[in-house]
Amino acid sequence: MNSFPLKIVTPDGLLFDGAAQELIVRTTSGDLGILAGHINCVAPLGMGQAMVLTDGKRRYAACIGGMVSVVNGQVTLVPTTFEWADQIDVSRAEASKRRAEQILQDRSATDTQIRLAEARLKRALVRKGAAQRK
Repeated sequence: MNSFPLKIVTPDGLLFDGAAQELIVRTTSGDLGILAGHINCVAPLGMGQAMVLTDGKRRYAACIGGMVSVVNGQVTLVPTTFEWADQIDVSRAEASKRRAEQILQDRSATDTQIRLAEARLKRALVRKGAAQRK
């Protein structure tokens, strides 16, 4: 399988810079799979799992927000948050999930609190799902 250059850059710095054979990410309009020779494109990232196939091995991650671009064969993933599955603190994600669920069950919660809790819950579920794919 042919490879392409991939960079994964977050606000915290460069997380990956190397050759990949496949990248799958969740965009705001659905999953996007990228192989060598992909057409040029730019897409906003949603909230979901990412999969990077490199050296014949699949690596999974929680990937939230940002953008992905393909320009002349070079793929750049610039997520707001990106955590490799083997680096996710599952107990922290579970605690965040529980706190979000408590707020969502609170009848006195404001609309803002509910929206923030829904986003927190979704992030926690994405992180837990990615961590299960170590």
